[in-house]
Amino acid sequence: MCSIFVLTGKDVPLAEAERAFYETLSRGPDMSRIYETQTGIVGFHRLAIMGLNAAGMQPFTRGKNFCVCNGELYGFRKERDSLEAKGYEFCSDSDCEILLPMYELYGTDTFAKLDAEFACVIYDGVKQDYIAARDPIGIRPLYYGYTAGGNIAFASEPKNLTPLCAKVTPFPPGHFYADGKFTRYRDVTAVKQVVRGGLDEVCGGIRARLVKGVEKRLDADAPVGFLLSGGLDSSLVCAIAAKRSPKRIRTFAVGMKKDAIDLKYAREAADYIGSDHTEIYMTREEVLESLDFVIKSLATFDITTIRASMGMYLICKKIHENSDVRVLLTGEISDELFGYKYTDFAPSAEAFQKEAEKRVRELHMYDVLRADRCISVNSLEARVPFGDLDFVEYVMSIDPALKLNTYGKGKYLLRRAFEGELPHALLYREKAAFSDAVGHSMVDDLKEYAEARYGGDWETVAQKYAYHCKPFTKESLLYREIFEKYYPRQAEMIADFWMPNKAWKGCDVNDPSARVLSNYGESGT
Repeated sequence: MCSIFVLTGKDVPLAEAERAFYETLSRGPDMSRIYETQTGIVGFHRLAIMGLNAAGMQPFTRGKNFCVCNGELYGFRKERDSLEAKGYEFCSDSDCEILLPMYELYGTDTFAKLDAEFACVIYDGVKQDYIAARDPIGIRPLYYGYTAGGNIAFASEPKNLTPLCAKVTPFPPGHFYADGKFTRYRDVTAVKQVVRGGLDEVCGGIRARLVKGVEKRLDADAPVGFLLSGGLDSSLVCAIAAKRSPKRIRTFAVGMKKDAIDLKYAREAADYIGSDHTEIYMTREEVLESLDFVIKSLATFDITTIRASMGMYLICKKIHENSDVRVLLTGEISDELFGYKYTDFAPSAEAFQKEAEKRVRELHMYDVLRADRCISVNSLEARVPFGDLDFVEYVMSIDPALKLNTYGKGKYLLRRAFEGELPHALLYREKAAFSDAVGHSMVDDLKEYAEARYGGDWETVAQKYAYHCKPFTKESLLYREIFEKYYPRQAEMIADFWMPNKAWKGCDVNDPSARVLSNYGESGT
């Protein structure tokens, strides 16, 4: 990960801007740069992944133009070759150096051409205008706000902007900002043509695209590792990578010491694919001691996100402290595409598709946010194969009637697509939510901690936060109070609590965990 920071006006003193900029040093500890330009202030913290020498440091400049980008641009070498044939010269091996030449050639059409996870800001010195853009899913973070002088500011995280802007807002995924307005350049949830056909044909399309998505993300000049929960999604990513990596891959799993559900399955998957596997244990004390820092890092009050972040933060912390791994591949985004436990209750194919569209559009506020912050705060980079744009658009276009769980097994299409890649028992194992799979005791410990903290008047305390998403349990109040300590009255950055669709029969529950649903079954064993 890297961190970008751009103020488009001169109303903030450099010293004040520097303090805000250094709030995200962990995103890019290898090298930092911040300076005043003719029109504002630009800063960049670098985590070197592609092109490891100093030549890859940003901002990149060409004439009066400059660019900062936090991203991975897949297939950049082919694009760079094409640009070199047109006479462009490059000074580094960084993938992001192609952005300015592309912008000079294609303008804002550049962003639709990228196969990338990215957030960037470009300054057009001829037009004297700032252009910002974010990838279509929002895998790389970007926020904006307006300073007291009315100038727009961009940064990788809210904590860069809250000292400078009264309100901080997520930059909408799949959009670019230019000429003072936001324009959508790509919507991955929009279905251009429905993919029909038989199961074999559809599953073949799923398999080919996910394999390609994993292969792209193995390209790094820094050491690569894999988060392996033992569940379907991460196990598939690891199995695909293990067959296509020139050397033995490194996998990492986490769980509570006393009741981790997934550690045994992660070990089975690791043994099968032959990875260099590390198990990391966490304790109740570590979870509670880390809670405040995790919420500050996440900039969210959402229950599901925070629960699932505890294990992810602690495993990434151990990886950072005890290995040379700099890049982590993860299994996020599969659920939004193929379904959760609660989407088994979808009343129709149309309802399933509408729910999937909503979840994909909101990913940047939940699972994607969790992965980014837990990994980047430990100076690592996240890569998400299930977020490959071609893969996402293909799965979103599959006839939703095929994606409904009419097979007696959730995510059937994905499982069938990879038969033979994993042992049948692992491939068809029931899903356990990550926050539960590290051990049911972790969520129970958090609930008990909140219960002990608040008395019978907790609802009166919760009323203070009724301006947006009022807490509805003691646990949610605990998280909200920590959030408000660091981000006062900024809760609108998160649309709502992540919850099953309460309008569906069987989903009107007051806890986001799949554990409370009637179809959880053997997921927790």
